[in-house]
Amino acid sequence: MFYVTVCTAKYFLTWDEAVQSGVQVAGGKGWNLGRLAQYGFKIPSGGVLSTCAYQEFIKYNCLQDMVNNITQTVTGENLDETNHQDSLNQLRSKIKAGTIPPLIVEELKAKLDALGILERSVAVRSSASAEDSAKASFAGIHESFLNVRGLDIFKSVKECYASLWSNRAIAYRRKLRIRDDEVITGVVVMEMVEAQAAGVGFTCDPQTGRQNIVVINANFGLGETIVTGSVEPDTYYLDASPWNSVPHLIERKTGRKEGLTCLNQDGGTQFVRTPELSDKQVLSEENIEKLGLLLLRVFEALGDCDQHQDVEWVFDGRDFILVQSRPVTALPRRTFAALKNQPDIWSNGNYRDAVPMVLSPLIRRLTITTIDKILKSNYIEIGYSLPDGLQFSRFFNGRLYCNLSALQWAMYDAMGALPREFNIGWGGHQPEIELKDPKPYKGLSGIKRLWRGIRSVILINRAAKKAPETHARFLHSFENLTQKGFSHLQDKDLIQRYNELNKISIEFTGQFSFLSGAASIPIGGLMKILTKYFGERAPMVLNALMVGGAAGITSADHGYRLVELAEIASRDNDAVKYFDGSAFDSLDWEGLPEGSTFKQAFREFIKEYGHRGVYELDIINPRWNEDPSYLLNIIRSTIHTADLRQLKVKQKEKFDQAWQEIQTIVPSNKHSSIKKLISKAQEGAAVREKTKSVLAVMMEVYRKIAQELGFRFCQRAVIEEEADIYFCTWPELVSILNGQWNGVGLKALITKRKVFMKEMESIAPPDIIMGDTPKYTEPSPRSAGNFLTGVPVAAGKASGKARVISHPAEGNRLLPGDVMVAPSTDPGWTPLFLKASAVIMETGGFLSHGAIVAREYGIPAVVNIPGVMRVIQEGWKVDVDGDEGKVFLKG
Repeated sequence: MFYVTVCTAKYFLTWDEAVQSGVQVAGGKGWNLGRLAQYGFKIPSGGVLSTCAYQEFIKYNCLQDMVNNITQTVTGENLDETNHQDSLNQLRSKIKAGTIPPLIVEELKAKLDALGILERSVAVRSSASAEDSAKASFAGIHESFLNVRGLDIFKSVKECYASLWSNRAIAYRRKLRIRDDEVITGVVVMEMVEAQAAGVGFTCDPQTGRQNIVVINANFGLGETIVTGSVEPDTYYLDASPWNSVPHLIERKTGRKEGLTCLNQDGGTQFVRTPELSDKQVLSEENIEKLGLLLLRVFEALGDCDQHQDVEWVFDGRDFILVQSRPVTALPRRTFAALKNQPDIWSNGNYRDAVPMVLSPLIRRLTITTIDKILKSNYIEIGYSLPDGLQFSRFFNGRLYCNLSALQWAMYDAMGALPREFNIGWGGHQPEIELKDPKPYKGLSGIKRLWRGIRSVILINRAAKKAPETHARFLHSFENLTQKGFSHLQDKDLIQRYNELNKISIEFTGQFSFLSGAASIPIGGLMKILTKYFGERAPMVLNALMVGGAAGITSADHGYRLVELAEIASRDNDAVKYFDGSAFDSLDWEGLPEGSTFKQAFREFIKEYGHRGVYELDIINPRWNEDPSYLLNIIRSTIHTADLRQLKVKQKEKFDQAWQEIQTIVPSNKHSSIKKLISKAQEGAAVREKTKSVLAVMMEVYRKIAQELGFRFCQRAVIEEEADIYFCTWPELVSILNGQWNGVGLKALITKRKVFMKEMESIAPPDIIMGDTPKYTEPSPRSAGNFLTGVPVAAGKASGKARVISHPAEGNRLLPGDVMVAPSTDPGWTPLFLKASAVIMETGGFLSHGAIVAREYGIPAVVNIPGVMRVIQEGWKVDVDGDEGKVFLKG
């Protein structure tokens, strides 16, 4: 059926109406322009002649049968045949000679007159319903006309209609298998801008595929010379890292600019040769960076921090006006040469520990840049080259995924780690990449891998040795940034403070990888020794030896302190009344008497650990020093059962049992080495968790800046409420702070993003994405003995009722002695471990947060069981074997 659009009474749509009507009525170009206007970008005055007007035109001129015949008979293969060419020529001629229905003519004239542009110079541009979409750009396929005046507007409209049936339009649709009835054309009519300069900007590098670069093409006069490729324009490259408040110009190429396009006095355009301008730079550095920031705003507004944009812009000597934006539909794939014939494997394994959720807009680009910096630093520092522009991370439906095929290859090619070994440590359910040679240490390449491995060990040991000094230095830097607060700063000074924070963040994240790897080397040494004597039981023995170390694991320590606080509260009469009261309110703890020993102890706890929070890497989430409700509810549920001494006794029993096995089986001359390695492994785990704690401090500083901005912008009525700041982005905030934007349109963006976030949260995240295809891991099959198998990460056995906990906020359902079933855990989950008799997780590896804390507390844990959140039902009795990695289902 040809007519697919539901038409309304209106044929000409204002920009606002174009947004409301949607892409099927306004066409891709018109809809995107409407969205740009709605979100506060400067665009020319005008609107869209809807796709309904085109359909009415075809009907009014009795052309539907011709259209249907072409649709049914013309293919990509027979397009050039004479009879089909005759049919197309005839249809185009009839469209150009056709009559626009009087109602449409009168409405278009009235609307353009009301806008004050009926007698002015306008651009008339095709806006087809499938055009400028993520699937197809239709760039250069349909016609556009510049400097059109008066009644010539209607002639240009018909020319746009006819271009829908050009050879190139038909060929393009057939190639992309787009049906003709999917492409109904509207027409954008908008005022011409007096252009000193114009061009195209990309929020990525479309030639190399680099996504942290903004590319701008510019020429004097109209942008037609760039779109048509008739001159060599200036090209500017900007570093678009979110660690720059404004994109920073890093390279410029001054094009020959053989001429420019300007307006003809009698309509249309003309090309004028301008040799005197060929060596002049089109835009100043200030304006280049101003435009770069504007382009990032478009990326965040229309592309949702995921879909890069191709933007046409005009500079009138004072401001930049946008005249088109469309998605970049294809980017060169950036990966290793060895992987070019294998799909990218994107996995949420490991990332699920810290960022399993849909991230708030304010933190998305910072998060992806921070994590990629951490991962890449590991290779750069050992002298291993990564492909230019390689992305280790990406978003899918608002959630973060890691390029595991690239990471597996990098670990193998850099240091010889086999994909299977890597997957076990990383966690997740991704497949292994294919290797042509599974012997990594053979030949010259093998020698290089060994050398890089040694270099990595040296850097990790050096980082571990200096960890206390490093942590203290960064903590001091972050404290200096915040000690006076931000309320006294002028807007532009606040931008400077944000840049200072970014500078420190870059340095810290560059060291993060080596600091967090401090446990890996001694654990590897232990495994090597234990495997020699215990074989497959080596992981079980190792897990037991790691129980209850003296090194002070930060995230475990705050758990111990909560047990102590529960014990203190049980001996404090005022605290007992507070916690046991029927009207318990977690926010009323400050009302306890000053003499309350619990109140004093809790204040000290908040002073030391208050920067932590549940899923603390997203700064939308409150820190414990802002809202300690979660902690106080944990204390309330354990006030009558907390027993730190008994926990320590159990830990010692597990360690002693494992050490007895060492003494029985391992020669005595190895005992001293094993003890040293245990101590080093525990110290390394402590360094890793302390490093995460410093990262949490860093994120808290970003949150404090955001809170200050939320207060300011709410006071100025730029946003409705302070918490709306987390639905903004840094380019938007910086644009307001530096005076480039007044914030009009931001409220509409915030509303859209809140809806988007809810929609994404309702979509079940796939475990892996193969290329662009999501794959949901099937639940782990039960064995004949009715048990599930995973990775054993904490020794021991325990039984209890299963509590399926999707988020720490549900922790009140977890009763002492229950088995906690979780998707993954970050430090915010730690207090729940204190109530659990055992832990089961859907993802995770040996060095995941949950594994480290479970070992420290002596709680049996099995991780990386596919689909376990769907398999185990609430209240089932389960037996957890943390030695063998099995979970027995009793029902």
